[in-house]
Amino acid sequence: MVGERKKDQDELFIVGSLKELIPDDYVLKRVDAAVDFSWIRAEVASLYDAESGRPSIDPEAAFRLMIAGFLLGIVQDRRLLSEARVNLAIRWFCGFSLDEALPDHSSLTRIRERWGEKTFERCFRRIVLACQEKGLVAAETIHVDSTLIRANVSWESIVERHLKEVLKVNASATRVVERRHKESITDPEASLATTSRERRLEPSYKGHLAVDDRAGVIVDIRLTTGVANEGDEIMDQLSRIEHLLGASPARVTADAGYAYGKVYAALERRGVEAIIPPKRIWAGKNVMPLLQFKYNARADQVRCPQGRVLHRTSRCTHGWFYKSASADCALCPRRGRCLSPKVNRRTVVISETYPELLRARRRRDHWSKDALRLYRRHRWRVEGVHAEGKCLHGLRRAVRRGLANMSIQGYLTAAAINAKRLAASG
Repeated sequence: MVGERKKDQDELFIVGSLKELIPDDYVLKRVDAAVDFSWIRAEVASLYDAESGRPSIDPEAAFRLMIAGFLLGIVQDRRLLSEARVNLAIRWFCGFSLDEALPDHSSLTRIRERWGEKTFERCFRRIVLACQEKGLVAAETIHVDSTLIRANVSWESIVERHLKEVLKVNASATRVVERRHKESITDPEASLATTSRERRLEPSYKGHLAVDDRAGVIVDIRLTTGVANEGDEIMDQLSRIEHLLGASPARVTADAGYAYGKVYAALERRGVEAIIPPKRIWAGKNVMPLLQFKYNARADQVRCPQGRVLHRTSRCTHGWFYKSASADCALCPRRGRCLSPKVNRRTVVISETYPELLRARRRRDHWSKDALRLYRRHRWRVEGVHAEGKCLHGLRRAVRRGLANMSIQGYLTAAAINAKRLAASG
């Protein structure tokens, strides 16, 4: 006998609480049991007038609503509130009853503007500390990486503008150089960037992540424009991590995008082991690479493969020029491989951190099994978090425009991922 159900019977009463209707393994129920959000009210109390004005939306309910959206990958406010009207779990997680009106989606926009970027950063840091208290953060090995996030602009908004820069040539004269610069007229803070030369430039922001090795907790996140250099961010990341966790990591892993002499030097000064593979040595056609020139830091000299000395002549941005004597190069048997026909002597640039870079190259040839293991973990640990944020929590593309809004989106994504780590820890 075929069963039949009538769909036109409205329920007048529901026995029990909303909590009983939500499966125990549902992400919002698990996060609610693992994470305490009651501190939100005290965190934002100073941003409200305690004596006048209409009562605001409960700050904890507002933050829970935003976190719920990022946990479920619903990052647009309008869509989130539309889903909350029919999703019992979201209502229960945020403390709204079935017959209670939900706030308008524009309320979340005003709340973000009132709280500001720094408030969301502090909220993220609170959840990191909760992970540390739970034993999910060891602060021994930190994996660092960055990823591009597509800005919320269309290609039609990218325009070419000719900007003029005044460069000081000397104390008494200046010249004007004109260059072409592309930017979006709807989001000027986004910059054109790409992950490789084979891919086209796109308006982007860049997310810099630091992930603890033990449980994959994000211990630091910073959003910048798409053209920001990773090597310029890593030391600030470590400083923030040390200040937050009260401990300095013993080792840091990163890919070759961080393989700069200044990075190796800064990590050496901190006593942090750098598990960062040096970049491949570039050698153009008929050009003898710098690695074949021996640098003597004590004597402050450079010797070419033929044993001739190159002397330091003048300073450049990050180091010094070393030049050979024209007479030494005139009859050199390797002249054809070392110099172009229009040049009569060899010039090399030795950066101030070149010795640290050489040491890093020598260490890479003798990495221990543990270092190799940690670098393999780097690939899936931090890059896996990037994929998790983009595929499951809406970080593939900016939701709103401007660096401040992008930063808030990054903090909420990282907070949601860390909340899942807490929920999974039991």
